[in-house]
Amino acid sequence: MTYDRLVCANCASPVSEGRCPVCRASRQRLEQDGNSNFWSGMNPMMLIALLAVLIAAVALLAR
Repeated sequence: MTYDRLVCANCASPVSEGRCPVCRASRQRLEQDGNSNFWSGMNPMMLIALLAVLIAAVALLAR
């Protein structure tokens, strides 16, 4: 999940704006988590394309 759609429970503003300390801490934690995982940076269409390529490769190898 991206932090641009999250709403802070503390100040009721978007977390991406970072208006309060809770927003800033959450934004920083989400940015660190997002940078450490390769799969979190991929969008769903990219994952579907990768899956299609893998299925095609398996189908070619099965022949």
